[in-house]
Amino acid sequence: MQGSSNWLRVWRAAITSASVGLVLVGCGKRAPAPLTEVVAMKTAKLPATPADPAWKEVPAYDAALVVQDLVEPWLMASSTPTVRVQALTDGERVAFRLSWVDSTLDDLPGAGRFTDACAVQLPQVTGANVPAPQMGESGMPVEITYWSAAWQARANGRGDSIQVYYPNASIDHYPFEARSLAIGSPEQLEMAKRYAPARAANRNEHPLDRPVQDLLAEGPGTLTPMRETRSNGSGTWKASRWSVVITKPLPEVLRGQARSQVAFAVWNGKRQEVGARKMRSVWIPLALGGAR
Repeated sequence: MQGSSNWLRVWRAAITSASVGLVLVGCGKRAPAPLTEVVAMKTAKLPATPADPAWKEVPAYDAALVVQDLVEPWLMASSTPTVRVQALTDGERVAFRLSWVDSTLDDLPGAGRFTDACAVQLPQVTGANVPAPQMGESGMPVEITYWSAAWQARANGRGDSIQVYYPNASIDHYPFEARSLAIGSPEQLEMAKRYAPARAANRNEHPLDRPVQDLLAEGPGTLTPMRETRSNGSGTWKASRWSVVITKPLPEVLRGQARSQVAFAVWNGKRQEVGARKMRSVWIPLALGGAR
């Protein structure tokens, strides 16, 4: 009996080893090592949406985020620890796909409301020294493309009126909606500015047809809209996760270059993050034009 038991143990061990060997053979290639930089792979056509199948073939980099605690108003409690980044480039433009966990959809602006958002930052200058990752520095500007969930909802067709933001609000009359003023006429537009001075004076008014805005900065407190927003974006929230594609022109100094840096920021509306209160990354190495 003892001999039979030993033989049975040996036989079971052999079967187990063979099974493991078959599993390993069936697995094929080893899992690729984690990326140590963001690799913008070369492609002829940039995908415009996060659901495009082209992203399935693009390696991802998990960028660590830290609280913005260098300038007031600070963010002292961490909210979004990482953002997953993928990138593609056609040599003139670059598309970044950002994905991060967010348990709530916050895309409705208003008093006391904060919306989800993200941003991509690239240096506008090259040299031995890179600009400070905290929105650049004097004489060393950075280009920032900012995406907002509220702007995305409007680009998707949601209205932009007080009735949309506050369904129970009651309004007697707006002077610029008088019947004597033809909708869209110069007179009507001028009247609308007169009775909506905050909107007319808002330097950060973004393009109405897209959910992003191109900005320029040379340090905290210097954020300025660029003359024209040439970037675009698309974002979706599903299963407690945002997936956003930001497509932007490469800064002139980076065209034809093989390497640069990139930085990211994420805002969680539920956590009342807005403006300087955000989660941000440091500069991350960016490899441009890797082969697919």
